[in-house]
Amino acid sequence: MSSQPFGGDRLRIVIGAVMYPPEVSGAANFGHRLAVGLARRGHDVHVICHSLDRRETTTVEDGVTVHRVASYRTPAHPTFRVCPPWRATAVAGRLLDEIKPDVVHVQSHFFIGRGLINAARKRGIGLLATNHFMPENIFGYVRIPRSLQKAGARVLWHYLIKHYRKAQLVTAPTPRAVQLLQDNGFDRPATPVSCGIDVDRYRRRAAEHRSSGRDDETRHILFVGRLDEEKHIDDLLRAVALLRTEAPVRLEIVGDGSCRQWLGELAAELGIAEQVHFAGLVDDDELLDAYARADLFCMPSIAELQSLATMEAMSAGTPVVLANAMALPHLVEFGENGWLYPPRDVHALSHAIEDVIGDRETIEKMGAASERLVAKHDIDAVLARFESIYRQAISADDEIAPVEAPTELAS
Repeated sequence: MSSQPFGGDRLRIVIGAVMYPPEVSGAANFGHRLAVGLARRGHDVHVICHSLDRRETTTVEDGVTVHRVASYRTPAHPTFRVCPPWRATAVAGRLLDEIKPDVVHVQSHFFIGRGLINAARKRGIGLLATNHFMPENIFGYVRIPRSLQKAGARVLWHYLIKHYRKAQLVTAPTPRAVQLLQDNGFDRPATPVSCGIDVDRYRRRAAEHRSSGRDDETRHILFVGRLDEEKHIDDLLRAVALLRTEAPVRLEIVGDGSCRQWLGELAAELGIAEQVHFAGLVDDDELLDAYARADLFCMPSIAELQSLATMEAMSAGTPVVLANAMALPHLVEFGENGWLYPPRDVHALSHAIEDVIGDRETIEKMGAASERLVAKHDIDAVLARFESIYRQAISADDEIAPVEAPTELAS
């Protein structure tokens, strides 16, 4: 990774995030990858995020100064924490006055994110916002009756647009994610920029693992992500139960969430409990190993604005079978590196899985295609892209004209 910032000038950057490691989510992982990557390129990077308890702390982690704002648990979800608006407003203003950043880049319009948006605008600091949010992410936590979800989604989108219109520029991970913003009333500049990934990190571990030889008999299917409702992991379990492949199949599910117990019970009901391994939350080395041994990665979610887990699997040279929903189609060349299937169609999912894992030659061929396709999302290009956008935000009086993203970062 490059050690010099874009243009040779050091920036002081604040990244605002509701969730940040050790919290686990795609947005948390992106925020961490962005912060650490920018710090390694020579910038002074500060992250302002929710704490894991009621304390306010400041630490240096991986070259990044991390300010954790006191937050509180909620009954909605074991890891879902909130910061009251009055606290978010006060602490955001105080920290921005102390840090004196050149630019603020928020990852959420909730809680501390909203506080930073308002504080940055009040102080005339360049402001960029990235959207990782869909209402479906909330409905999995807060049990809203289906009859009210449409109205609830409108309210949630209105709240997001109200606050993101204050930013000089908004980004989203894919063109489909940008279109979703516009479809819901966002009328300001928005640019697709990939979340990016350190492709070599996953490629190296997979190459090391496979140099010692694959298990030619067992086919390893992998899912990585939160075990929550919108991920529809139950569809994957039902599809595995329908498989009629000659080779034995093992499904590994990495992650944790509100549906963990129910999914275990469902696997038992389907008669596949012995084929399914719930790994829970794992450390980085264990995750790299899981990607390395996978013959197929499956993402049945209908609420992905990009899917970092899918990109990680592709970096490890793994074929993919993905629901044909939201931004997931951007990661598939049909029949080349995998297949798309109609969301919630368990039989179609099962057939797609069988088409990939039926023989080793198909697995190797599609895996090589995945590795080729994901190369355009390499993190160095993404970091340079954000550096360029930050400089525009710093120099702009208010609204930045839409900037076309390079093709390799907009899909």
